[in-house]
Amino acid sequence: MRTPQEIVDVMMANDKFSQWLNLSVDKIGKGLCEATCVAKSQMLNGFDILHGGITYSISDSLLAFASNSYGYKCLSIETSISHTKTVKEGEKLIAKCTEINRGKSIGIYNVDIFNEEGVLVSKFKGSVFISKDTW
Repeated sequence: MRTPQEIVDVMMANDKFSQWLNLSVDKIGKGLCEATCVAKSQMLNGFDILHGGITYSISDSLLAFASNSYGYKCLSIETSISHTKTVKEGEKLIAKCTEINRGKSIGIYNVDIFNEEGVLVSKFKGSVFISKDTW
């Protein structure tokens, strides 16, 4: 079976959106993932702040990386996000995904995203279906 890093490498090679986000996976292990990216002008909404879909997308990517890290293909089945602070262009975001629970067929994860000052900007919770298909 592939290592968590090998799995993320394969996923990232095919994940054009995470590439567009310029997402840098800094830490990966079974059930966990940490990554960073910088808010680009193309990511801003009409209020000149980061579009909520960006923090959602970062969180969704980390959910995928962390849940798939065991070597079994996982698909999200339910997600939610709370936005707690605005983000401006050029701000570095630090995202951390942790596993809450992993059973035989369902996994539950949290993703917290912080700005450079360590202030929480979004909180995401996601559930995945764990298939029997391997990487």
